Amino acid sequence: MSVMIAKTLGISIKCQPKDVYEYITNPKNLSEWATTFSFSVKKSESGEWIVETPEGEMKIKYVEKNKFGVADHYIITPQGQEIYNPMRVFPNNIGCEVIFTLFQVSGMSDVKFLEDAELVERDLKNLKNVMEK
Repeated sequence: MSVMIAKTLGISIKCQPKDVYEYITNPKNLSEWATTFSFSVKKSESGEWIVETPEGEMKIKYVEKNKFGVADHYIITPQGQEIYNPMRVFPNNIGCEVIFTLFQVSGMSDVKFLEDAELVERDLKNLKNVMEK
C-alpha cells in the first residue's frame, strides 16, 4: 500500500470558529453549503445519515464532536468503500480557517481528482457565503 495523493484546500471565514464548527458538523446543513456534493440529507430508520449525491445515495459519519475543531467525516459509497475526509476549523483572529483534505482514492483518475478538488473549493466558498451572511 502506498501513500495516496492528497490536496488540502482552505478558506478564511469571518465568523467565530465554534459557530462554523457547529454548522458544518450538523448533517442537516450539508445540502445548504456542500451543494456540489449533497442534494439532500435524511436520517434512516437505523439512525444513519444518508446523503443524496450526484453519484447516488451515500452514508456519512462524523467523528465525535470535540473542542479542537476536528470535523473529520467518512463517506460510505453504495459499494461499501469508506472514504475518509479530514476537515478542521481553527481560529484566525476575529474569524476562522476551514481546511479540507481530499485524497485521490484507489481507482480515481487524475482528472476526477482535479474535478473533485474544484468542487470542494466551490463548496468551501459556499460555506463562507452562508456563514458570513
